[in-house]
Amino acid sequence: MRRLPEPDPGLPDTRSATRYLFWLVRKQWTSMTLGAFWGVVWMLSQALMPAAIGKAIDAGVSAKDSRELWRWSLVVFGLGCLTGLAGILRHRCAVTNWLAAGYRTVQLTAERATELGATLPGRIGTGDVVAIGTADASSIGATMDVSARFVGAVVSIVVVAVLLLRSELRIGLTVLIGVPLIMALVGPLLKPMHRRQSEVRALQGKLTGRANDIVAGLRVLRGIGGEPEFADRYRTQSQSLRFAGVRVARVESVLDSAQVLLPGLFVVGVTWLAARLALSHEITAGQLVAFYGYAAFLVVPLQTITEAWGRFLRAHVAAGKVVRVLALRHPLAEGSGPSLSSANDAADAEGTGALADEHSGLRLKPGSFTAVAAADSAEAMELADRLGRYRAAEGVTLDGTPLETLPLNQVRQRVLVADNDARLFAGRLADELAGPGVADTDAALASALHTAAAEDIVEALPEGLDAIVAERGRSFSGGQQQRLRLARALLADPEVLLLVEPTSAVDAHTEARIAERLATARAGRTTVVFTTSPLMLDRAERVVFLAGGRAAAEGRHRELLANVPAYRATVTREED
Repeated sequence: MRRLPEPDPGLPDTRSATRYLFWLVRKQWTSMTLGAFWGVVWMLSQALMPAAIGKAIDAGVSAKDSRELWRWSLVVFGLGCLTGLAGILRHRCAVTNWLAAGYRTVQLTAERATELGATLPGRIGTGDVVAIGTADASSIGATMDVSARFVGAVVSIVVVAVLLLRSELRIGLTVLIGVPLIMALVGPLLKPMHRRQSEVRALQGKLTGRANDIVAGLRVLRGIGGEPEFADRYRTQSQSLRFAGVRVARVESVLDSAQVLLPGLFVVGVTWLAARLALSHEITAGQLVAFYGYAAFLVVPLQTITEAWGRFLRAHVAAGKVVRVLALRHPLAEGSGPSLSSANDAADAEGTGALADEHSGLRLKPGSFTAVAAADSAEAMELADRLGRYRAAEGVTLDGTPLETLPLNQVRQRVLVADNDARLFAGRLADELAGPGVADTDAALASALHTAAAEDIVEALPEGLDAIVAERGRSFSGGQQQRLRLARALLADPEVLLLVEPTSAVDAHTEARIAERLATARAGRTTVVFTTSPLMLDRAERVVFLAGGRAAAEGRHRELLANVPAYRATVTREED
């Protein structure tokens, strides 16, 4: 049996949410340790304050010794200064831990989403991915933030218990028994809160995904009159999320109340016991003040511990969603062929662009300009994905080499699939079109814009190519976006360019210009246009008619119109 490779220590363990949280702790171990140290100093300086005040009362006030009073007053002052300094440094470390964990989570998720690419939307909801960068990263970071105070709280409780045991056994035992008892009373509230938080997180992901879908398709919804129906569905889901959030808030309100009530009762009990001992002259007045101070101080670490548990539960739910994304692997197996390590290697690896698909019978000659007309648009999209290796590409060869044996990065450099699901990103227009690595950018930009008949778009912009593109190119119409996407694909200048309905949103005059210019611009490079537009089909060197997923006929556009009734019906939208 072949031995499995050891996991990369630099990558998170995706077997459980708890393992992921511990991996984050290891990745920022230095700042976590420093934060815990300052958290302990911060809590201990407060814990020792009652002891110093008690000594000032007994040794200074009761004994009427001004020297002792000044000495212990300086100790109290020093502890106060130390508390302030340690609090500042602890808070700085806590914020660093929070941001580091949150940003690391977002970075890992973004890297995995980029790696999965077009395969991601079909495997996990968009809302779940978006929620990781908003709510989940914050929940995970908050746990790292409270960790410093949690460590300090545990250490300070132990120190106070030891001090009380040395001063008065009965009060010390009361503290040792009372603290675990309070934790035991709070514990039953944590499990239902974890369950309800998981429910809220699932509903939140679904609602975010629906909102994303509505925004992306708002124009279409308005066009078909479906806006009210989708608004009602969103409202219904929103109310479900609100009710689930209220259920969580009920448990959290009880937990928050318990954080105040139980430690408060504990303070009352310890103070009452200390007062009884003071009345019977078993302890001094200074010890009474110290015991009260200890009891009052213990409210803070007890609340911190319960707060930490609550935050950990929220982080555990969030980490579960993160792990679900990080555990995804690309469904396409990486090819075993040689990988490209540099731009020179990429250039050497380029071939003639001869692409063939045994399943459909499609054969693309090197440097040809071919149009594929499909009776079913879904079949055309499936073929384009297979030729671009966005799905299983068994039987597809590039220059005689099986496509599945080539590394994915090499396939992406040599074969480009440009469809209407592609987006324009926010930023400077020239940068969004050209991207890095485009030689002679000005000339290439001008040529690509001319081929895509997009010069008028740039001329209409006051800043021209320096104009800032809005997110998803919302400032452009559908036809303008399509022409700009075509220009971007042409600027990439791949060995094989697969265009899926590149002119479906433009008018006939513009489409005629694009069809006339495209063949000239792509001369010597393999180009395939998946379309049923007669204008584009008439300009192609060869047209392949796809029916039932197979190449049913091929030839020039006018020949197929005259001799293939099914092709004529598809192109002219007539009944066969």
